[in-house]
Amino acid sequence: MTAIQGRVLVVDDDSAIRTVVAAALKREGHSVTTAASAAEMARELARGIPDVLVTDVVLPDGNGLDLVAGLTESHPDLPVIVFSAQNTLATAVRATEVGAFDYLPKPFDLNVLTQAVRSAIARGRRAPAVLSEAEAGGGLIGRSPAMQEVYRVIARVVANDLTVLISGESGTGKELVASAIHDLGPRRRAPFVALNMAAIPRELIEAELFGHERGAFTGAATRVAGKFEQAAGGTLFLDEIGDMPMDAQTRLLRVLQSGEFTTVGGARTIRADVRIVAATNKDLGALVQSGQFREDLFYRLNVVPIALPALRERRQDVPLLARHFLDRAAEAGLPRKQLDGDAIAVLENFDWPGNVRELENLMRRIAALSRDAWIDAATLRSALGEGAGAQSAPRDAGIEAAVRARLERIAIEEPQALDNGTLYDRVIGEVERPLIEAMLARHQHNQLRAARALGINRNTLRKRLDTLGIDLGNRSEGAE
Repeated sequence: MTAIQGRVLVVDDDSAIRTVVAAALKREGHSVTTAASAAEMARELARGIPDVLVTDVVLPDGNGLDLVAGLTESHPDLPVIVFSAQNTLATAVRATEVGAFDYLPKPFDLNVLTQAVRSAIARGRRAPAVLSEAEAGGGLIGRSPAMQEVYRVIARVVANDLTVLISGESGTGKELVASAIHDLGPRRRAPFVALNMAAIPRELIEAELFGHERGAFTGAATRVAGKFEQAAGGTLFLDEIGDMPMDAQTRLLRVLQSGEFTTVGGARTIRADVRIVAATNKDLGALVQSGQFREDLFYRLNVVPIALPALRERRQDVPLLARHFLDRAAEAGLPRKQLDGDAIAVLENFDWPGNVRELENLMRRIAALSRDAWIDAATLRSALGEGAGAQSAPRDAGIEAAVRARLERIAIEEPQALDNGTLYDRVIGEVERPLIEAMLARHQHNQLRAARALGINRNTLRKRLDTLGIDLGNRSEGAE
C-alpha cells in the first residue's frame, strides 16, 4: 500500500531531535520543515500551513500546549502531534484537552511517530476533548514507558462513553484508573460508584446492581436503589468482574444491550444512564474458553482495553511511588521519612507480588514504626523479610483463605464496612493481635525477646499492647 505523504513542520529546541525526526519523516516521503522555537514556528505557519505539525511541549519562548490551544481556533484543520519529556497523565490529558491529534512521551519510538503522522494525514484532525480544567492525574504516578501507554489510552477515552475493561494483577491501581476516567470526563459532576463482585454474596449481586422493591425477598423491608440508580449520570465501576456469577452476567448483558433494567421484584423499566468501567485480575479470555464467562458479555465490556503493568514490570517508577507514599504518610501525621540510595536499590530489586498496594503499605508501616528519619537498606530488608531483592516466597494459602473468609463474613454481616475506609486497619488489627499474643507466649511473656522476634523495638510493642488492649498483668518486660 502506498504511504500517504504530506508536509510536516517539526518544532523542537533540540537540534539533534529535529535532525533525527526530520530524517525519519523524509524517509517516509514527507516534505519536512523544522523550527527551534515558537517564534520560528509562527513564521513557518505564516508562510504556509503544513499537513501536520509536530511540536515539543517545552520551547524556549513558549509552551507547546498553549500554542496548540491557539492553533485550534486559528487553524482548526491542522492536526498537531505533541511530544514531551514531562511524562505524566496530566500532560497526556492536557494535550488531548487542547485538541492535539496525538501525544507521545519522550523518548519515543520513531516508528510510532511516523505512524502517527500517517494517521494524522489520512484521517485529519480529531475533535478536541472537553475535559476538566482541574489538575489531572487522579493519583496515578509513573513515568515508565508502560505507564505512558496507559496515560495515552486514558486521555483518548475520557471524553466519550465507551465501555472500558481494565486488566491487571491485584494491587496495580485499577480503581485509580477508573476514577481518573470518571474525574477527567464529562460525567465528573455525577457519582462514581464502585462495586466489588468478589466481596458480594452471589445471591445478593443482582439486588446490589439493580436494587430491590419492598418485599422482593425475605428481609427486604424497604425499597433500596441499586448501584445503577446510585450512579445515574455518572460512572459505575464493576471491580473483579471475573467473579460475577453466570446468571448475573446474563442480566448485566441485557442491561448493556438495551440500556434499561428493572429492580428485583419490580416491574417499572428504568433507564441505565451510566458509563461502565470494569476491571479484573483474571484472564477473561481463558474464562470464556472454560465456559465460566459469557463470550458476548466479554465483547460488550472489552470495547477499550487497558492493561495495567505489574510493578515489577516498571521498576523505574518504584522510587517515585515510594517517595509519594512517604509524603502521604507525613501529610497524615506520621513522621517524615526519606530513603537513601541503597534503600532505593532494595526497593527496585524486589518483585512486589502485591504490586503498588504492597509498596504503599510498606511505606506506611516504615513511616509509623521506624525511629530513623533516613531509611537505609537494612531497615527495608528487615521490613520486607529475607526475600528482599529476590523472588518473593509464595503466600500461605491457609492465611489467605482465612482472610477471604473473614471478608466474606463482614460483607454479609456488615456490608457498610467494605466502603467506610476502616477495613484495612480492622483486618490488620485482627491479624496483629493473635500474632503478638503467640510470640509473647512463645517467649514466656518476655517483651524484649518477643519484640526482637517480631522485628520491632520494645517501645513499639508496648504501644501496640496498649492499643490492642492486651493485658500482661505483672509479667516481665525483659531486660538485658
